[in-house]
Amino acid sequence: MTTESTWSDVLRGEFDPAWLSLPVGGAAAAAVFLYAPVAPDMATMLAITVFSISLWVGSPVDPWLTGLLAIGLVGVAFSTELALTGFGSAATWLVVLGILLGEATRQSGLAAAVERAALGVIPGDATTNATTTYRNLLVVLCAAALGFVVLVPSSLVRVLILGPILISVGKRFTERRTRVGLFLGPLFVTYYAGTGILTGSLANIIITGLVETNAGVSIGWVEWAVWLGPVMAVGRAATITAIAYLRYRPTDPDAIDASDRAEDATATSPEARRMMAFLLVGVAIWATDSIHGLHPLYGALVVAILAFTPRIGVVGPDAVGKANFSIVFFLGAIFAIAAGLQQTGFTDVATDAILAAFPQDASLAVALGFLAVASISLTFLMEGLAVASVLTPVLVAFAQGAGLPLVPVAMTEAVALNTYFFPYQSAVLVAILGLDVVDSMELIKMAALCSLATLLVLLPIQIGVFALAF
Repeated sequence: MTTESTWSDVLRGEFDPAWLSLPVGGAAAAAVFLYAPVAPDMATMLAITVFSISLWVGSPVDPWLTGLLAIGLVGVAFSTELALTGFGSAATWLVVLGILLGEATRQSGLAAAVERAALGVIPGDATTNATTTYRNLLVVLCAAALGFVVLVPSSLVRVLILGPILISVGKRFTERRTRVGLFLGPLFVTYYAGTGILTGSLANIIITGLVETNAGVSIGWVEWAVWLGPVMAVGRAATITAIAYLRYRPTDPDAIDASDRAEDATATSPEARRMMAFLLVGVAIWATDSIHGLHPLYGALVVAILAFTPRIGVVGPDAVGKANFSIVFFLGAIFAIAAGLQQTGFTDVATDAILAAFPQDASLAVALGFLAVASISLTFLMEGLAVASVLTPVLVAFAQGAGLPLVPVAMTEAVALNTYFFPYQSAVLVAILGLDVVDSMELIKMAALCSLATLLVLLPIQIGVFALAF
Protein backbone atom coordinates (compact mmCIF):
# COMPACT_ATOMS: atom_id res chain seq x y z
CA MET A 1 0.00 0.00 0.00
CA THR A 2 1.51 3.31 -1.08
CA THR A 3 1.23 6.61 0.77
CA GLU A 4 -0.84 8.08 -2.08
CA SER A 5 -3.36 5.22 -1.97
CA THR A 6 -3.47 5.49 1.81
CA TRP A 7 -4.55 9.13 1.70
CA SER A 8 -7.06 8.32 -1.04
CA ASP A 9 -8.52 5.63 1.18
CA VAL A 10 -8.82 8.12 4.05
CA LEU A 11 -10.75 10.57 1.86
CA ARG A 12 -13.13 7.80 0.78
CA GLY A 13 -13.58 6.63 4.35
CA GLU A 14 -11.85 3.32 3.60
CA PHE A 15 -8.70 3.76 5.68
CA ASP A 16 -7.05 0.48 6.65
CA PRO A 17 -6.86 0.33 10.48
CA ALA A 18 -3.55 -1.53 10.17
CA TRP A 19 -1.91 1.85 9.58
CA LEU A 20 -2.87 2.86 13.12
CA SER A 21 0.00 0.67 14.30
CA LEU A 22 2.41 3.27 12.92
CA PRO A 23 1.45 6.18 15.26
CA VAL A 24 0.67 3.78 18.12
CA GLY A 25 4.06 2.10 17.77
CA GLY A 26 5.80 5.45 17.47
CA ALA A 27 4.09 6.78 20.60
CA ALA A 28 4.88 3.60 22.55
CA ALA A 29 8.53 3.70 21.45
CA ALA A 30 8.81 7.36 22.44
CA ALA A 31 7.30 6.63 25.86
CA VAL A 32 9.77 3.79 26.43
CA PHE A 33 12.72 5.90 25.32
CA LEU A 34 11.77 8.89 27.48
CA TYR A 35 10.36 7.30 30.61
CA ALA A 36 11.67 3.73 30.98
CA PRO A 37 13.72 3.50 34.21
CA VAL A 38 16.71 1.89 32.51
CA ALA A 39 20.07 2.88 31.07
CA PRO A 40 19.99 5.05 27.88
CA ASP A 41 21.34 2.28 25.60
CA MET A 42 18.78 -0.19 26.93
CA ALA A 43 15.97 2.35 26.54
CA THR A 44 17.00 2.99 22.93
CA MET A 45 17.06 -0.72 22.11
CA LEU A 46 13.71 -1.24 23.81
CA ALA A 47 12.19 1.65 21.84
CA ILE A 48 13.39 0.16 18.54
CA THR A 49 12.01 -3.24 19.60
CA VAL A 50 8.60 -1.85 20.60
CA PHE A 51 8.28 0.15 17.39
CA SER A 52 9.27 -2.83 15.20
CA ILE A 53 6.93 -5.22 17.00
CA SER A 54 4.05 -2.76 16.61
CA LEU A 55 4.56 -2.69 12.85
CA TRP A 56 5.01 -6.45 12.59
CA VAL A 57 1.78 -7.09 14.50
CA GLY A 58 -0.27 -4.40 12.75
CA SER A 59 1.31 -5.17 9.34
CA PRO A 60 0.68 -1.84 7.58
CA VAL A 61 3.60 -2.83 5.35
CA ASP A 62 5.28 -6.14 4.54
CA PRO A 63 7.36 -7.63 7.39
CA TRP A 64 10.57 -7.43 5.34
CA LEU A 65 10.20 -3.65 4.95
CA THR A 66 9.78 -3.22 8.70
CA GLY A 67 12.85 -5.43 9.06
CA LEU A 68 14.88 -3.10 6.85
CA LEU A 69 13.75 -0.14 8.95
CA ALA A 70 14.71 -1.95 12.18
CA ILE A 71 18.16 -2.84 10.80
CA GLY A 72 18.70 0.79 9.86
CA LEU A 73 17.63 2.04 13.28
CA VAL A 74 19.91 -0.42 15.08
CA GLY A 75 22.82 0.56 12.83
CA VAL A 76 22.35 4.28 13.43
CA ALA A 77 21.75 3.97 17.17
CA PHE A 78 24.47 1.39 17.88
CA SER A 79 26.79 0.01 15.22
CA THR A 80 26.85 -1.45 11.73
CA GLU A 81 28.28 -4.70 13.11
CA LEU A 82 25.32 -5.15 15.46
CA ALA A 83 22.79 -4.25 12.76
CA LEU A 84 24.21 -6.86 10.37
CA THR A 85 24.57 -9.64 12.96
CA GLY A 86 21.75 -11.68 11.48
CA PHE A 87 23.29 -11.90 8.03
CA GLY A 88 26.19 -13.91 9.44
CA SER A 89 23.89 -16.42 11.13
CA ALA A 90 23.74 -20.00 9.87
CA ALA A 91 19.97 -19.95 10.44
CA THR A 92 19.61 -17.03 8.01
CA TRP A 93 21.55 -18.83 5.28
CA LEU A 94 19.55 -21.97 5.94
CA VAL A 95 16.48 -19.90 5.08
CA VAL A 96 18.09 -18.74 1.84
CA LEU A 97 18.92 -22.30 0.81
CA GLY A 98 15.48 -23.49 1.90
CA ILE A 99 13.87 -20.94 -0.42
CA LEU A 100 15.95 -22.28 -3.30
CA LEU A 101 14.95 -25.86 -2.40
CA GLY A 102 11.30 -24.87 -2.37
CA GLU A 103 11.58 -23.34 -5.82
CA ALA A 104 13.43 -26.39 -7.13
CA THR A 105 10.81 -28.70 -5.63
CA ARG A 106 8.07 -26.81 -7.40
CA GLN A 107 9.76 -26.48 -10.79
CA SER A 108 10.97 -30.09 -10.87
CA GLY A 109 7.40 -31.40 -10.73
CA LEU A 110 7.91 -33.11 -7.38
CA ALA A 111 5.10 -31.05 -5.82
CA ALA A 112 2.66 -32.36 -8.43
CA ALA A 113 3.93 -35.92 -7.92
CA VAL A 114 3.33 -35.74 -4.18
CA GLU A 115 -0.13 -34.36 -4.88
CA ARG A 116 -0.92 -37.39 -7.05
CA ALA A 117 0.43 -39.73 -4.39
CA ALA A 118 -1.72 -38.08 -1.71
CA LEU A 119 -4.82 -38.30 -3.90
CA GLY A 120 -4.02 -41.91 -4.66
CA VAL A 121 -4.38 -43.06 -1.04
CA ILE A 122 -7.82 -41.56 -0.41
CA PRO A 123 -10.99 -43.54 -1.27
CA GLY A 124 -11.96 -43.23 -4.90
CA ASP A 125 -15.55 -42.23 -4.14
CA ALA A 126 -14.38 -39.30 -2.03
CA THR A 127 -12.95 -37.27 -4.88
CA THR A 128 -16.22 -35.61 -5.90
CA ASN A 129 -17.26 -34.39 -2.46
CA ALA A 130 -15.20 -31.40 -1.31
CA THR A 131 -15.79 -31.91 2.43
CA THR A 132 -14.85 -35.58 2.43
CA THR A 133 -11.89 -35.04 0.11
CA TYR A 134 -10.63 -32.18 2.25
CA ARG A 135 -10.85 -34.27 5.42
CA ASN A 136 -9.04 -37.24 3.90
CA LEU A 137 -6.36 -35.14 2.25
CA LEU A 138 -5.81 -33.15 5.43
CA VAL A 139 -5.30 -36.32 7.48
CA VAL A 140 -2.92 -37.82 4.91
CA LEU A 141 -0.88 -34.65 4.50
CA CYS A 142 -0.70 -33.97 8.25
CA ALA A 143 0.47 -37.56 8.83
CA ALA A 144 3.15 -37.05 6.18
CA ALA A 145 4.12 -33.76 7.80
CA LEU A 146 4.51 -35.55 11.14
CA GLY A 147 6.72 -38.15 9.45
CA PHE A 148 8.89 -35.32 8.10
CA VAL A 149 9.58 -34.30 11.72
CA VAL A 150 11.53 -37.52 12.22
CA LEU A 151 13.32 -37.41 8.87
CA VAL A 152 14.29 -33.74 8.51
CA PRO A 153 15.90 -32.10 11.58
CA SER A 154 15.02 -28.52 10.64
CA SER A 155 11.49 -27.17 10.90
CA LEU A 156 12.37 -24.34 8.55
CA VAL A 157 13.56 -26.70 5.82
CA ARG A 158 10.47 -28.87 6.31
CA VAL A 159 8.19 -25.88 5.86
CA LEU A 160 10.01 -24.63 2.78
CA ILE A 161 9.93 -28.07 1.15
CA LEU A 162 6.31 -28.85 2.00
CA GLY A 163 4.99 -25.37 1.17
CA PRO A 164 5.02 -25.64 -2.65
CA ILE A 165 3.58 -29.17 -2.45
CA LEU A 166 0.65 -28.02 -0.31
CA ILE A 167 -0.01 -25.05 -2.58
CA SER A 168 -0.23 -27.45 -5.53
CA VAL A 169 -2.58 -29.81 -3.69
CA GLY A 170 -4.83 -26.94 -2.62
CA LYS A 171 -5.46 -25.85 -6.20
CA ARG A 172 -7.87 -28.79 -6.50
CA PHE A 173 -10.38 -26.83 -4.40
CA THR A 174 -12.26 -23.74 -5.60
CA GLU A 175 -12.80 -22.26 -2.12
CA ARG A 176 -9.91 -20.23 -0.77
CA ARG A 177 -10.61 -21.22 2.85
CA THR A 178 -10.08 -24.86 1.97
CA ARG A 179 -6.81 -24.14 0.19
CA VAL A 180 -5.65 -22.22 3.28
CA GLY A 181 -6.56 -25.16 5.54
CA LEU A 182 -4.59 -27.65 3.45
CA PHE A 183 -1.68 -25.21 3.52
CA LEU A 184 -1.61 -24.22 7.19
CA GLY A 185 -2.67 -27.54 8.74
CA PRO A 186 0.28 -29.70 7.60
CA LEU A 187 2.78 -26.83 7.95
CA PHE A 188 1.72 -26.20 11.54
CA VAL A 189 1.93 -29.94 12.24
CA THR A 190 5.46 -30.24 10.88
CA TYR A 191 6.46 -27.12 12.84
CA TYR A 192 4.74 -27.45 16.21
CA ALA A 193 4.99 -31.25 16.47
CA GLY A 194 8.77 -30.88 16.19
CA THR A 195 8.78 -30.26 19.95
CA GLY A 196 8.23 -33.98 20.56
CA ILE A 197 11.33 -35.14 18.65
CA LEU A 198 14.77 -33.99 19.77
CA THR A 199 15.99 -33.31 16.22
CA GLY A 200 12.63 -31.89 15.14
CA SER A 201 13.32 -28.38 16.41
CA LEU A 202 16.46 -26.29 16.56
CA ALA A 203 15.31 -24.96 19.95
CA ASN A 204 15.39 -28.53 21.30
CA ILE A 205 18.97 -28.96 20.14
CA ILE A 206 20.07 -25.62 21.60
CA ILE A 207 18.43 -26.38 24.95
CA THR A 208 19.87 -29.89 25.31
CA GLY A 209 23.30 -28.67 24.25
CA LEU A 210 23.29 -25.92 26.87
CA VAL A 211 21.97 -28.30 29.56
CA GLU A 212 24.83 -30.69 28.85
CA THR A 213 27.38 -27.87 28.78
CA ASN A 214 26.19 -26.17 31.97
CA ALA A 215 25.08 -29.15 34.04
CA GLY A 216 26.67 -32.22 32.46
CA VAL A 217 23.26 -33.81 31.91
CA SER A 218 22.82 -35.45 28.51
CA ILE A 219 19.29 -36.05 27.18
CA GLY A 220 19.18 -38.67 24.42
CA TRP A 221 17.03 -38.82 21.30
CA VAL A 222 15.04 -41.83 22.54
CA GLU A 223 14.56 -40.37 26.03
CA TRP A 224 13.22 -37.15 24.54
CA ALA A 225 10.84 -39.02 22.23
CA VAL A 226 9.54 -41.24 25.05
CA TRP A 227 8.70 -38.31 27.33
CA LEU A 228 7.46 -35.73 24.82
CA GLY A 229 6.58 -37.73 21.70
CA PRO A 230 3.13 -39.05 22.70
CA VAL A 231 1.70 -35.70 23.79
CA MET A 232 3.75 -33.05 22.00
CA ALA A 233 4.32 -34.85 18.68
CA VAL A 234 1.38 -37.20 18.09
CA GLY A 235 -1.10 -35.38 20.34
CA ARG A 236 -0.16 -31.97 19.01
CA ALA A 237 -0.38 -33.16 15.41
CA ALA A 238 -3.86 -34.58 16.01
CA THR A 239 -4.99 -31.37 17.72
CA ILE A 240 -3.75 -29.16 14.89
CA THR A 241 -5.35 -31.43 12.30
CA ALA A 242 -8.68 -31.14 14.10
CA ILE A 243 -8.38 -27.35 14.31
CA ALA A 244 -7.56 -27.08 10.59
CA TYR A 245 -10.53 -29.28 9.72
CA LEU A 246 -13.05 -27.45 11.87
CA ARG A 247 -11.84 -24.00 10.87
CA TYR A 248 -11.29 -24.45 7.12
CA ARG A 249 -13.55 -27.28 5.95
CA PRO A 250 -15.48 -26.45 2.74
CA THR A 251 -18.84 -24.75 3.01
CA ASP A 252 -19.88 -26.06 -0.41
CA PRO A 253 -19.60 -29.85 -0.97
CA ASP A 254 -19.21 -29.21 -4.72
CA ALA A 255 -16.29 -26.79 -4.31
CA ILE A 256 -13.78 -29.13 -5.92
CA ASP A 257 -12.20 -29.15 -9.35
CA ALA A 258 -11.86 -32.70 -10.67
CA SER A 259 -11.07 -31.64 -14.25
CA ASP A 260 -7.44 -32.71 -13.97
CA ARG A 261 -8.09 -36.31 -12.93
CA ALA A 262 -6.49 -37.54 -16.13
CA GLU A 263 -3.26 -35.88 -15.14
CA ASP A 264 -3.25 -37.79 -11.85
CA ALA A 265 -2.36 -40.99 -13.65
CA THR A 266 0.64 -39.58 -15.48
CA ALA A 267 4.09 -40.90 -14.61
CA THR A 268 6.45 -38.99 -12.40
CA SER A 269 8.98 -36.99 -14.44
CA PRO A 270 12.71 -37.79 -14.32
CA GLU A 271 13.33 -34.34 -12.82
CA ALA A 272 10.90 -35.05 -9.99
CA ARG A 273 12.57 -38.39 -9.27
CA ARG A 274 16.00 -36.77 -9.22
CA MET A 275 14.77 -34.03 -6.92
CA MET A 276 13.42 -36.65 -4.53
CA ALA A 277 16.79 -38.41 -4.63
CA PHE A 278 18.58 -35.14 -3.88
CA LEU A 279 16.25 -34.50 -0.93
CA LEU A 280 16.94 -38.00 0.40
CA VAL A 281 20.65 -37.19 0.29
CA GLY A 282 19.88 -34.14 2.39
CA VAL A 283 17.76 -36.20 4.78
CA ALA A 284 20.67 -38.63 5.18
CA ILE A 285 22.97 -35.74 6.10
CA TRP A 286 20.42 -34.25 8.52
CA ALA A 287 19.58 -37.59 10.12
CA THR A 288 23.24 -38.37 10.81
CA ASP A 289 24.12 -35.03 12.38
CA SER A 290 24.98 -36.78 15.64
CA ILE A 291 27.83 -38.49 13.78
CA HIS A 292 29.33 -35.68 11.73
CA GLY A 293 28.17 -32.72 13.85
CA LEU A 294 27.43 -30.50 10.85
CA HIS A 295 24.79 -27.77 11.05
CA PRO A 296 21.59 -28.48 9.02
CA LEU A 297 22.79 -25.67 6.74
CA TYR A 298 25.24 -28.10 5.09
CA GLY A 299 22.58 -30.66 4.24
CA ALA A 300 20.54 -27.95 2.53
CA LEU A 301 23.69 -26.69 0.81
CA VAL A 302 24.43 -30.12 -0.68
CA VAL A 303 20.86 -30.50 -1.95
CA ALA A 304 20.88 -26.99 -3.47
CA ILE A 305 24.18 -27.66 -5.26
CA LEU A 306 22.87 -30.94 -6.67
CA ALA A 307 19.57 -29.38 -7.75
CA PHE A 308 21.21 -26.46 -9.58
CA THR A 309 24.26 -28.21 -11.07
CA PRO A 310 24.04 -28.30 -14.91
CA ARG A 311 23.22 -31.70 -16.51
CA ILE A 312 22.49 -33.53 -13.25
CA GLY A 313 20.32 -30.84 -11.65
CA VAL A 314 16.59 -30.27 -12.07
CA VAL A 315 16.38 -26.48 -12.49
CA GLY A 316 18.40 -23.73 -14.10
CA PRO A 317 19.74 -20.45 -12.74
CA ASP A 318 16.47 -18.71 -13.69
CA ALA A 319 14.89 -20.34 -10.62
CA VAL A 320 17.01 -18.07 -8.42
CA GLY A 321 15.43 -15.04 -10.04
CA LYS A 322 11.94 -16.37 -9.35
CA ALA A 323 12.62 -17.07 -5.67
CA ASN A 324 11.48 -14.51 -3.09
CA PHE A 325 14.29 -13.69 -0.65
CA SER A 326 12.60 -10.75 1.09
CA ILE A 327 12.21 -12.81 4.29
CA VAL A 328 15.98 -12.50 4.82
CA PHE A 329 15.59 -8.85 5.82
CA PHE A 330 13.06 -9.83 8.49
CA LEU A 331 15.45 -12.45 9.86
CA GLY A 332 18.30 -9.96 9.86
CA ALA A 333 16.19 -7.59 11.96
CA ILE A 334 15.13 -10.32 14.39
CA PHE A 335 18.71 -11.37 15.13
CA ALA A 336 19.91 -7.76 15.33
CA ILE A 337 17.21 -6.91 17.88
CA ALA A 338 17.91 -10.07 19.89
CA ALA A 339 21.64 -9.33 19.94
CA GLY A 340 20.95 -5.71 20.87
CA LEU A 341 18.70 -6.65 23.79
CA GLN A 342 21.35 -9.03 25.04
CA GLN A 343 24.22 -6.58 24.50
CA THR A 344 22.46 -3.81 26.43
CA GLY A 345 21.70 -6.17 29.32
CA PHE A 346 17.93 -6.14 28.99
CA THR A 347 17.58 -9.90 28.62
CA ASP A 348 19.45 -10.49 31.87
CA VAL A 349 17.29 -7.95 33.70
CA ALA A 350 14.06 -9.43 32.30
CA THR A 351 15.11 -13.01 33.08
CA ASP A 352 16.13 -12.19 36.64
CA ALA A 353 12.88 -10.28 37.24
CA ILE A 354 10.77 -13.17 36.00
CA LEU A 355 12.59 -15.81 38.01
CA ALA A 356 12.53 -13.60 41.12
CA ALA A 357 8.75 -13.99 41.12
CA PHE A 358 8.99 -17.78 41.31
CA PRO A 359 6.95 -19.14 44.24
CA GLN A 360 9.21 -20.74 46.84
CA ASP A 361 8.70 -24.40 47.88
CA ALA A 362 6.26 -24.95 45.02
CA SER A 363 5.47 -28.42 43.70
CA LEU A 364 7.09 -29.67 40.49
CA ALA A 365 3.84 -29.16 38.56
CA VAL A 366 3.54 -25.53 39.72
CA ALA A 367 7.22 -24.91 39.04
CA LEU A 368 7.01 -26.26 35.49
CA GLY A 369 3.87 -24.25 34.80
CA PHE A 370 5.57 -21.09 36.04
CA LEU A 371 8.71 -21.73 33.99
CA ALA A 372 6.59 -22.32 30.87
CA VAL A 373 4.81 -18.98 31.33
CA ALA A 374 8.14 -17.24 32.01
CA SER A 375 9.68 -18.71 28.86
CA ILE A 376 6.70 -17.75 26.69
CA SER A 377 6.70 -14.21 28.07
CA LEU A 378 10.27 -13.71 26.83
CA THR A 379 9.33 -14.82 23.30
CA PHE A 380 7.23 -11.66 23.01
CA LEU A 381 10.46 -9.69 23.30
CA MET A 382 12.80 -11.66 21.03
CA GLU A 383 12.95 -14.58 18.61
CA GLY A 384 12.46 -17.99 20.23
CA LEU A 385 15.94 -19.31 19.45
CA ALA A 386 17.46 -16.23 21.04
CA VAL A 387 15.36 -16.90 24.16
CA ALA A 388 16.69 -20.47 24.28
CA SER A 389 20.30 -19.31 24.22
CA VAL A 390 19.72 -16.63 26.88
CA LEU A 391 17.27 -18.36 29.22
CA THR A 392 18.53 -21.96 29.33
CA PRO A 393 21.72 -21.32 31.38
CA VAL A 394 19.65 -19.32 33.88
CA LEU A 395 17.04 -22.07 34.15
CA VAL A 396 19.73 -24.71 34.65
CA ALA A 397 21.27 -22.77 37.53
CA PHE A 398 17.84 -22.05 38.99
CA ALA A 399 16.70 -25.70 38.74
CA GLN A 400 19.87 -26.91 40.43
CA GLY A 401 19.47 -24.39 43.23
CA ALA A 402 15.79 -25.22 43.72
CA GLY A 403 16.37 -28.98 43.54
CA LEU A 404 14.22 -29.43 40.41
CA PRO A 405 14.95 -32.32 37.98
CA LEU A 406 16.61 -30.93 34.86
CA VAL A 407 14.98 -33.24 32.30
CA PRO A 408 11.38 -32.01 32.75
CA VAL A 409 12.62 -28.41 33.15
CA ALA A 410 14.46 -28.56 29.82
CA MET A 411 11.56 -30.27 28.05
CA THR A 412 8.99 -27.81 29.41
CA GLU A 413 11.14 -24.92 28.21
CA ALA A 414 11.26 -26.55 24.76
CA VAL A 415 7.46 -26.78 24.65
CA ALA A 416 7.14 -23.13 25.66
CA LEU A 417 9.69 -21.99 23.08
CA ASN A 418 7.72 -23.69 20.32
CA THR A 419 4.42 -22.03 21.20
CA TYR A 420 4.05 -18.80 19.26
CA PHE A 421 1.32 -16.29 18.49
CA PHE A 422 2.92 -13.72 16.14
CA PRO A 423 5.20 -14.07 13.09
CA TYR A 424 7.95 -11.89 14.56
CA GLN A 425 8.47 -14.48 17.30
CA SER A 426 9.62 -17.18 14.90
CA ALA A 427 11.55 -17.32 11.66
CA VAL A 428 9.47 -20.36 10.64
CA LEU A 429 6.20 -18.43 10.87
CA VAL A 430 7.76 -15.71 8.75
CA ALA A 431 8.80 -18.34 6.21
CA ILE A 432 5.17 -19.54 6.06
CA LEU A 433 4.08 -15.94 5.57
CA GLY A 434 6.70 -15.51 2.87
CA LEU A 435 5.10 -18.26 0.76
CA ASP A 436 2.39 -15.67 0.02
CA VAL A 437 -0.64 -17.88 0.61
CA VAL A 438 -2.00 -16.27 3.80
CA ASP A 439 -1.79 -12.79 5.29
CA SER A 440 -0.40 -12.01 8.72
CA MET A 441 -3.77 -11.83 10.51
CA GLU A 442 -4.84 -15.21 9.15
CA LEU A 443 -1.55 -16.71 10.28
CA ILE A 444 -1.86 -15.10 13.73
CA LYS A 445 -5.37 -16.51 14.23
CA MET A 446 -4.31 -20.06 13.37
CA ALA A 447 -1.12 -19.80 15.46
CA ALA A 448 -3.12 -18.46 18.41
CA LEU A 449 -5.62 -21.32 18.24
CA CYS A 450 -2.89 -23.96 18.09
CA SER A 451 -0.87 -22.30 20.86
CA LEU A 452 -3.88 -21.89 23.15
CA ALA A 453 -4.79 -25.56 22.62
CA THR A 454 -1.23 -26.45 23.61
CA LEU A 455 -1.18 -24.24 26.70
CA LEU A 456 -4.67 -25.04 27.97
CA VAL A 457 -4.92 -28.75 27.11
CA LEU A 458 -1.68 -30.44 26.06
CA LEU A 459 0.79 -28.69 28.39
CA PRO A 460 -1.21 -29.52 31.57
CA ILE A 461 -1.32 -33.15 30.44
CA GLN A 462 2.45 -33.14 29.83
CA ILE A 463 3.16 -31.48 33.18
CA GLY A 464 0.92 -34.06 34.85
CA VAL A 465 3.00 -36.84 33.28
CA PHE A 466 6.19 -35.22 34.60
CA ALA A 467 4.70 -34.72 38.07
CA LEU A 468 3.74 -38.39 38.30
CA ALA A 469 7.08 -39.67 36.99
CA PHE A 470 9.51 -37.34 38.75
